[in-house]
Amino acid sequence: MNAKCSIPQKAHRNSSIIRCIYVVGFMDLFGVSMIIPLLSHHVKALGASPTVAGIVGSTYGVLQLFSSTIVGSWSDVVGRRYSLLTCLLLSAFGYGLLGLSTSITLFVLARIPVGLFKHSLSICRALLSDLVTETERPLVMGYFNAASSVGFILGPVVGGYLTEHEGGFYLSSFVCASIFILNAGLVWMLPWNETLSHSIDANSNTNSSKAYDRLKNGAAGNHHDPSSSSKSHGSAGASCWDRRDTNLLQSAWRQLSSVWVRIHIVASSDMWDVFLVRLLMAVAIMLYYSNFSLAMEERFDLKPKVTGYLISYSSMLGALAGCLVGPVTHLYGNNMSALLLHSTMLTSSLIFLYAMAPNVWHVLLSSTFFAISTTIGRTCITDLELQRGGVQASGTLIGAGQSVTAVGRVLAPLLSGLAQEFSPCGPPSLGAVLGLVAVGVLLFRTPNWESNVKVKDKTH
Repeated sequence: MNAKCSIPQKAHRNSSIIRCIYVVGFMDLFGVSMIIPLLSHHVKALGASPTVAGIVGSTYGVLQLFSSTIVGSWSDVVGRRYSLLTCLLLSAFGYGLLGLSTSITLFVLARIPVGLFKHSLSICRALLSDLVTETERPLVMGYFNAASSVGFILGPVVGGYLTEHEGGFYLSSFVCASIFILNAGLVWMLPWNETLSHSIDANSNTNSSKAYDRLKNGAAGNHHDPSSSSKSHGSAGASCWDRRDTNLLQSAWRQLSSVWVRIHIVASSDMWDVFLVRLLMAVAIMLYYSNFSLAMEERFDLKPKVTGYLISYSSMLGALAGCLVGPVTHLYGNNMSALLLHSTMLTSSLIFLYAMAPNVWHVLLSSTFFAISTTIGRTCITDLELQRGGVQASGTLIGAGQSVTAVGRVLAPLLSGLAQEFSPCGPPSLGAVLGLVAVGVLLFRTPNWESNVKVKDKTH
C-alpha cells in the first residue's frame, strides 16, 4: 500500500521542477522559431547565391548529426545541470553573434556554436526521464512535446512582426539570444539537490536502477574530484596551479573516456531495429511535408494563404495531441511496442491517403489524424529507446536518436527532389513505401522485444 501511494507523492514533489522544464522547452522553440523562417532570406540579403545558401543552410544539420550523440552522452557523464547550462549559454552566444552577422563568413561562424550545442531539448527530455517512473514517462514527455510545439507555433508570428521594422532580423536574433539567457537563469535556479534525490527515487523500481545508481555515483565522483583536490591544495603556493591543471586534464580525460564508452555501448547494442524505424519514419514524415505547398497548388489550385492555414491547423493539432499521449499509453497498458506498431501503420496509411487524395477534403482528413499519429509515434520511439537502452544512459540514447533524425534531414531533400521528377505525389508516395518498410521491421522485431521484456521481468 505504501509503495502504491509513493508514486503520486513523488510526482507531486517533482511537479514544480517538471513544470519549469516545460517552460524551458516552450521558450526554447519559441525563440528558435522566430529565427528559422528568416534565415534563408537573410543569407540571400547578404549576397549569397542559391548554391552557397544551400551549403550554408546544411552546416547546422551536419553539425547536429555529429554532435547530438556526443553532447547527450556528455550530459550523462557531467550531469544535466552543467551540460544544460553550457548548451543554453553557448546557443545564446551563437544567436547573439547571428544578430551581428553582416557577412556570410560571420553568419557561418554564428551557426557553428548553435549547431554544436543546440541540444537543450534533448537534455531536457533526458532530465525528465530521470525524474519520473517508467509508467509516468510517456505522459510527461507528451506534455513537454506539446509545450515545445506551442512555442514553435507562436514564434514565427512574433518573428514576422519584428521583421516589419528596420533591422528586424538582427532584433529577432538578439531577442532569441535573450530568451536562451533567461532559460539559463531558470535552469540555474532549479532545486538541483532535490532533483538528484527525486530522480533516484523515481527510477528505483526500474530494471536499470542499479546501473543508474552506479552511473550517478561515477559521474558525481568524476565531477567532484577536481574541485575537492583544488580546495585541499589551495594554499600550496605555486605548485597548486600545476596540480589544478593536472586535475583538470584528468577530469577532462575521464569525461571523454566515459562519453566514448557510452557511445560505444549504444553503437554495439542490439538496438539497430529501433533506430532503423526512427530513420524510416523520420524520412517518410519529412517527405510528406517536403513539397506540401507546391503540391497543393499544382494538384488543387490552392492558394499559398489557404495552404498556410492548413499547415497551422495541423501544427496546432500536433501540439494538442501531446496531451493525448498519456491516456493512449494507459489504454494500451504501457505496451509501447504495440502502440508504436499501430501508430506507424496509421501514419503510413495517412501518407498514402494524402498522396492519392482526390480533393482538398481528403487532405484535410489525412492531415487531422496525421498530426496525432506522428506525435504519438515520436513519443513511443523515444520511450522504447529508453526502455531497451536503460535510463542510466538516457542522454546518450536520446542524442543518438537525434543523430538518426539528422541523417533523415540530409536524405529527405535528396529523395524528395528525385521523386518530384516523376510526379507531385512522388515524395508522399515514397514516404508511404518507407512507412510500410518500417511496419515490416516492427512486425518482424516486436516479438523479439516482448520476449526480452519477459525474460528481464523473470530475472528481476
